[in-house]
Amino acid sequence: MSQQLLLSIRDAMVIYKETPVFENFDLNIHQGLRTALIGKNGAGKSTIMKVISGVKGLDEGEKWVEPGISIGYLGQEINFNEEITVFDFIFSNILGEERELYKYKVDIIADSLKLNVCSKMKMLSGGQIRRAGLARALVEEPEILLLDEPTNHLDLNAISWLENYLNSYRGSLICISHDKRFLENISNQIFWIDRGKLRVCSRGFKFFDEWSSMLLEQEARELARRKQILTQEAEWASRGVKARVKRNVRRLNKVKEMRDKLKKDESSFRHTTKKIHIEPIKDFDSHSKIIAEFYNVNKEFYSNGQKLKILNGFNLRIKKGDRIGIIGQNGSGKTTFLKLLLKELKVNSGSIKIKKDFEYSYFDQNRSDINDNYSLKDTLAPNGGDYVNVRGKMRHVYGYLKDFMFESSIILDKVSTLSGGQKNRLQLSKILANPKSCLILDEPTNDLDMETLDMLEEILINYAGTLLLVSHDRDFLDQTVTKILSFEGNGDIQQYIGGYSDYFSHYQKSKKQDLSTNHSSTQNSSSKKIEEKVSDNKSIKKLSFKLEFELKNLPLKISEKEKEIKNFSKDLSDPNFYLNDPEGFLLTSKNLADARSKLEIYELRWLELEELKSEI
Repeated sequence: MSQQLLLSIRDAMVIYKETPVFENFDLNIHQGLRTALIGKNGAGKSTIMKVISGVKGLDEGEKWVEPGISIGYLGQEINFNEEITVFDFIFSNILGEERELYKYKVDIIADSLKLNVCSKMKMLSGGQIRRAGLARALVEEPEILLLDEPTNHLDLNAISWLENYLNSYRGSLICISHDKRFLENISNQIFWIDRGKLRVCSRGFKFFDEWSSMLLEQEARELARRKQILTQEAEWASRGVKARVKRNVRRLNKVKEMRDKLKKDESSFRHTTKKIHIEPIKDFDSHSKIIAEFYNVNKEFYSNGQKLKILNGFNLRIKKGDRIGIIGQNGSGKTTFLKLLLKELKVNSGSIKIKKDFEYSYFDQNRSDINDNYSLKDTLAPNGGDYVNVRGKMRHVYGYLKDFMFESSIILDKVSTLSGGQKNRLQLSKILANPKSCLILDEPTNDLDMETLDMLEEILINYAGTLLLVSHDRDFLDQTVTKILSFEGNGDIQQYIGGYSDYFSHYQKSKKQDLSTNHSSTQNSSSKKIEEKVSDNKSIKKLSFKLEFELKNLPLKISEKEKEIKNFSKDLSDPNFYLNDPEGFLLTSKNLADARSKLEIYELRWLELEELKSEI
């Protein structure tokens, strides 16, 4: 039985800067479906949201909405009165006789999103304003809920809460998000915007790769078939037409039309299937393995007369090649930690030692590195000229930006005309042109499309330098980091080996263990003994579950690297190797250097863990 139709758009055209974004566009929204809206940056996802919500009208076509249907919308931009409270802002769209009944929901949702309902809107940060906008959209309980990047500026706990909320939501949902796991968990339908057309899949986002690949393979076969037919028609035309009758002339014209149409469609297909590909970032020479060391660091702020602890006796050693994911609730100290590392803030006590020649590339989620009034070209070449230095090679700005899926027609446009995802892609292109030996990325995945996410993921996986990554994207963390720093609040920072899934598994086991311990503690007479027991359990758990596992496997890794080094050295000792195979000789030399570097890392890590084990 099909669901009730709530909204329909037919034969729509939307024009931007005198160019159609959509033509002959059709879309239907049915009751109860939770839809993932997918498309490349600049494909028009946010434009569709604005059309559905009524913020933007159609240039042509028809839009029909079931009478009495309400539509809630979280857009990229949020307008508000600075002088009203958060409560009044969230509550402002609630109308009708039942208005008083919704007040309790404001408190519940605001608390879940870590918002103080008594604060004035002008006192909120950009991230808090966005969360207030999300709260307002949820409180309305509309029949159609439109969410454009709802997980931006949310911590992992808030994202988990939002997932549960949306899965119990009875209305229809359309969501744009870069967070793959979030979309997998909430969606049961896909809208894919592909070259101005809407493709619909009746299954959730977890099937997107399989489904989209099938459609593109079908299209590739159809193009091949058309090319074969065109070849046959062209052969007929090349033999000449003796009798210039109208029928033959029409056939010749049809061949020309077929050729032009096929050329256009093949170009469109290549553009759609094109992937962003950037050469791997090479290793960095360095004598010292220690990049930075935090020793007994304390950092605190005062807000409204209250002391807020950020770091409390914090110790951390960052080594060359470390891949650290940084997670935690908003306001728990993630950004403060980065600013301390970048020497933008000073500690209250303790010390931070940073390597003298420490170099880094920093991705700021607020995009302070790019100017909206500059053109794309000026952003990459601020000193003028048409070329940009890309890791020692001079590249034409147009060619380099084309690698990041920017059309040459917009290179001279202002940055302000770009979508949020395109701005992030531009900022990435600037950073990756000459990345330093340390990448510090603060929420780099916000607003990115799936193609750019895959590109960034591949680059970071192969990146040989040191990586510090602040992110709430669980799948992205799993693929790119090997250590987690979890900012728990009140100066408590926990360290875990592995990606986000390892951290979450650890967290769940710790939670169950704490619940079990707390339950049994009610049977004991001494609360002091209980606290000691919980503390001991935590220390034992960390060593046995993570560190002990890593320690057990390191000797095998060391042995394998030693064998590789032995084999590479043996090959290089052959005096004829270079003469017979210069490329193979150079590749083997590189592999030998990589193996030695990794062996050194494994040995240092083994010594570190053995020392930790002996101390415990």
